[in-house]
Amino acid sequence: MKVKVLIATHKKYNMPNSNIYLPIMVGKDLHSDCSISFQGDNTGNNISIKNPNYNELTALYWGWKNITDVDAIGLVHYRRYLSLYHKKNLQYILNITDIERLLKKAPIILPKKRNYFIETNYSHYIHAHHRLPLDKTKEIIRSYYPEYLSAYDKVMKSTSAHMFNIFIMKKDLCDKYCCWLFDILSKLENSIDISSYSTYEKRVYGFISELLLDVWINTNQLNYNEVNCVYMEKQNWLKKGGNFLLRKFGYNVKE
Repeated sequence: MKVKVLIATHKKYNMPNSNIYLPIMVGKDLHSDCSISFQGDNTGNNISIKNPNYNELTALYWGWKNITDVDAIGLVHYRRYLSLYHKKNLQYILNITDIERLLKKAPIILPKKRNYFIETNYSHYIHAHHRLPLDKTKEIIRSYYPEYLSAYDKVMKSTSAHMFNIFIMKKDLCDKYCCWLFDILSKLENSIDISSYSTYEKRVYGFISELLLDVWINTNQLNYNEVNCVYMEKQNWLKKGGNFLLRKFGYNVKE
């Protein structure tokens, strides 16, 4: 099985020593003077210039449009990887044997769901970001993809979701997902004005997309495997918990 897992990054970083992993320098079109030798997201058919708004999705778009000779394709982050273990070590991330075995069981590999416990996905989103883009997304789905509306509502009411835009899936499925996802995001771009948003909030299309993966999977009744999502750096859980509570009481803080 030919597999390529894209690693979205915006800086030089320690990368896996495996040819199934391909570091992608996102937003390369905006940093033409960058000397980092990673593959840029600005070759071939691309949306590199939209990286400030689409986050890691510019790497996914590049892979969708420019990598065709694979059986499966995936997306991870330079600090977040899929693994069968909990070890913060690149030697323990999914390898080709792991991926082949998992994809024989189901056509998609996902990180375990992130659980908000006391908040729904919808309430968590609107406490952290502007409400309008998420509501507009629902309008777009209702108008153009009504068969997905029931799953959208269910995901919004749920207290957990597969986050981070991280996955590995069969290439034919990824093509279908990307057609659907980027069409919705393109329509959303034409429906909202983000010119007054902060730099952080202008990453809106990347934020929105995190909640759409489950909508697509659930509507199409696709089976999947769940594995660990390992964050390679230390996390300040006290700070993260504090930020969660601040957002709950209306303060605008970054994730």
